[in-house]
Amino acid sequence: MKRVATSYFALALTLGSVACQRQETQPPAPSRPAATTQSDRKAAPELAPEQITQRTIHRRAVEAVNWGMPAVNFDLMYQAMVKVGGRDNQIVYWSRLPDWKNQTLTPNPDSIYLMPFFNTKDVGPVVLEIPPADEGSITGSIMDCWQTALEDVGPAGVDKGKGGKYLILPPHHKDPVPAGYIALASGNYQGYALLRSILESGSEEDVAKAVAYAKRIKLYPLSQAANPPGTTFVDAIDAVFDATIPYDRRFFTSLDRMIQTEPFLERDKAMIDPLRSIGIHKGIPFTPDAQLQATFDAAAKEAHDWIEARYVTLFSQPYYEGAQWAVPVQPELSKGLQSNYADPDSYPIDPRGVTYAYAFFSAKHFGAGQYYLMTIKDKQGRFLDGGKTYRLSVPANAPVTQYWSATAYDRATHALIRDLPWSSRSSQTPGSKKNADGSVDVYFGPKAPAVGEANWVPTKPNGQFEVLARFYGPEKPLYDKTWKLPDIEEVP
Repeated sequence: MKRVATSYFALALTLGSVACQRQETQPPAPSRPAATTQSDRKAAPELAPEQITQRTIHRRAVEAVNWGMPAVNFDLMYQAMVKVGGRDNQIVYWSRLPDWKNQTLTPNPDSIYLMPFFNTKDVGPVVLEIPPADEGSITGSIMDCWQTALEDVGPAGVDKGKGGKYLILPPHHKDPVPAGYIALASGNYQGYALLRSILESGSEEDVAKAVAYAKRIKLYPLSQAANPPGTTFVDAIDAVFDATIPYDRRFFTSLDRMIQTEPFLERDKAMIDPLRSIGIHKGIPFTPDAQLQATFDAAAKEAHDWIEARYVTLFSQPYYEGAQWAVPVQPELSKGLQSNYADPDSYPIDPRGVTYAYAFFSAKHFGAGQYYLMTIKDKQGRFLDGGKTYRLSVPANAPVTQYWSATAYDRATHALIRDLPWSSRSSQTPGSKKNADGSVDVYFGPKAPAVGEANWVPTKPNGQFEVLARFYGPEKPLYDKTWKLPDIEEVP
């Protein structure tokens, strides 16, 4: 089996050498208003105290959406896990390649997905065992419930493909760590790991092998390490696993659940009073009245509009000069995630809010095991339209040791487009046809192209879509851009 390339690990760690050429595009600074005179103040209509209070509550609710996005994103996946029969310290997985029913944000439908959900509150430290990369390979990361990576696992992680016992510690854990474990301190009780069991090919046989290898993963409390119980795997393949973001009062119900169950991190204590002012207070039941619920609906919609506007600006600094592809993570956020926001002068909650509105998961070392490029527009700078047909010509000799893929998502939800037979094509898709020069044409549109369905990603009319290109086991030509992914072009 091919292994994840690690010779460019140092290059991938310094995302600045790749993505820091991009500078975050901020909304224009507001102009400074003219000085207000005493007569102006007398002439201006005064707001009643009730109006001032309502404006404040609305504004704080908008900010709560942005600040709380990664935790709510986690909670929605947790609630979906519970609906399919899962519980804490069990592993939800997909026993086949996922289809549209996996309604998480921009998931990967070309690998076997596993999501161990851990909770150390009642059981103490929890062990996640990753098998050695002998009969398979795991790519992924372990995260807290704020989706900050504690560490990467597998060939691109700490165990370097040798396998390892990752020990997740509860907040303020003081006991010594036993020998033989990779200790991961967490400021939260809950969290999860996003793990992908990588395929040798897209054949049914290799899919089955990837599933069998994945089931060698173990999850259990450290207190039972002498005789570990069997790990429970919950198959979500036929369930609608819906974790899309609800931009209405439901967002705040989810946020309250997280506040009630998790300690405030030191960096977030400034949010205690603003959240209390909108009815979210640790230890107090969350019972918003009709007026507050209406405010939540309006505030969530405004937050969504603001996040969407900022999302579009991600693509204003392209990966290739004059092109449409961009790295879908802002440099300041990438730096913060890698260090658990250790820089005392930086806490990029705005980029974080935008990112977890369209994605879940963070790698400790972005680019080491996988790399992403994303686009929302075609070569001409027009938004991708589900009713039109497009072509992506992937050049030969893609710089990967494992595979590349291109996946279409619903622009409105950032999830897989519903009710379609498949959502992506990759270098491992059975039956896909290559051109004479070794390149592969991938078509996006409502109808299959003449070349056949194996080269086609279906879309739906009357909606926009976005495309995420993945590179597993990325190599140097991707980083130094000597290999270039062309823009998506509309086909007449």
